[in-house]
Amino acid sequence: MNIKNKKIWITGASSGIGEALAIECARQGASLVLSARNEEKLNLLKNRLANSDRHHIVPLDLANAEQLTQIVHSYIEEYGNVDVLVNNGGIAQRGTALETKLAVQRQVMEVNYFGTVAMTQALLPSMLSSANEATKGMIVTVSSVAGKVGGKSMSGYSASKHAIIGYMDCLRAEESANGLQVLTICPGFVQTKISVNAMLADGSQFGKVAGSIKHGIAVDDCARQIVQAIKQDKKEVVIGKGISGWAPTIARLFPNTFKKLAAKKNFRD
Repeated sequence: MNIKNKKIWITGASSGIGEALAIECARQGASLVLSARNEEKLNLLKNRLANSDRHHIVPLDLANAEQLTQIVHSYIEEYGNVDVLVNNGGIAQRGTALETKLAVQRQVMEVNYFGTVAMTQALLPSMLSSANEATKGMIVTVSSVAGKVGGKSMSGYSASKHAIIGYMDCLRAEESANGLQVLTICPGFVQTKISVNAMLADGSQFGKVAGSIKHGIAVDDCARQIVQAIKQDKKEVVIGKGISGWAPTIARLFPNTFKKLAAKKNFRD
């Protein structure tokens, strides 16, 4: 899909991959709808983008599925259909399965899975009703390598990312014949602040950038690869370097070896 002059809705746009994606998509001529909880950060980002007057700010909280459905419907009524939805918003979690409180597990699933599903389902009817018979738009979801393989200290996060990959696989199977494109992005370690706000076992914040994140790929590089995958009509791509890029392949080809590696070392440290 050529993104020039397309309208792209990005969740989690106020920082990290979402922010970098917004900059890259605007540079390539797309009109953007920018969403996150922090309206101030969204406005600061909007003012930095190419053709800033073409972009809209729509604050929302992925943890409030009912409210965001109303927000999406109101936007469509006023401004019309969206060509591409990028489900990027989410939260991270760090802590063993034994120690992590159930409330933390629920919160991670509420945002990463149910928030993404609610956002997708709110936009689907308008996408599928598009007059363009060749394509009905694209749903892009930023999952994670953790959604392909598990490891230490990530049970809630990995579960939520596995779940959303399964949902998107089903959506692709159901709607591809109707022209809807579904792309799942599985980044490994990317240089963002995702670990700073990650929830620990008791719900407190991790509060620092993990070493694995520091040595990940640059966020701008990740954004460029995501845009390239959109333009090439990919269905699923893994983005990363080192073990975070190779993990899904190793797990698929050498499952027992990977399980031993995952049990031996915490690659998120």
